[in-house]
Amino acid sequence: MNINSMFFSREELEAMNFKSLGENVLIDRLTPIYRPEKISIGSNVRIGSFCILSGDIKIGDYVHIASYCFLNASNLGIEIGNFVNIGSYSRLLCESDDYSGQSLVSADVPAHLKNTQRGSIVLKNHCLVGSGVLILPRVVLEQGTSVGAMSMMKVSTEPFGIYAGIPAKKIKQRSKNLLKFEKEFLHTLAIAEV
Repeated sequence: MNINSMFFSREELEAMNFKSLGENVLIDRLTPIYRPEKISIGSNVRIGSFCILSGDIKIGDYVHIASYCFLNASNLGIEIGNFVNIGSYSRLLCESDDYSGQSLVSADVPAHLKNTQRGSIVLKNHCLVGSGVLILPRVVLEQGTSVGAMSMMKVSTEPFGIYAGIPAKKIKQRSKNLLKFEKEFLHTLAIAEV
C-alpha cells in the first residue's frame, strides 16, 4: 500500500474545515474526527490510525499522537503544546463520572442527577506520554513532563518531572537537555529556509 493513501490528502483535510490547519499534517484515514471546526492543528503533526478526536482541541507543532488514542475534549478543551508525543492507547478525558455512589451515572441520565467531574486538560511543550496513559479532567502536564506507560494522571505536575503509577507520582526529575536540542533543530530549520 502506498503510504500516501494511508493518510488524508491536503485537499481532504482542508475540506473538513478545521478551525486552523498547519502544514505537513498527516492524519490516518481510519481516524474519526468529530466537530473539526473546533479543532486547531499546528504544523508537522502526525495522528495515527483508530484515534478519536472530539471537541475543542488545540494541537501545537511537531506533535505525534500514536494509534488508538482517544481525545475527548467536549467543550472544555484539550491543549497540546509543541514537541509532544502521546503513546498508543492513551486517553485524555475532560469529563468523568462520580464513582462514589452519591449520584447517578450514564450519558442518558439528566445532568442534575449526576456529579460529573469536568475540566480542561493541558499538555505543555515537550511532554512525553507513554502508552496506555489515562489523563483525567483538570490536569496540567507542565513543560517537559514525562509520564510512564499505563499510568493514571489525576493531578497536575511539576515541570520536567517524570511520573508513573496508578495514581501517578513523581519518581524523578527529567533532563532539560532537550531544550538545547530544540534550539539546534529550529536553528537548522531557519538556515534551511534561507
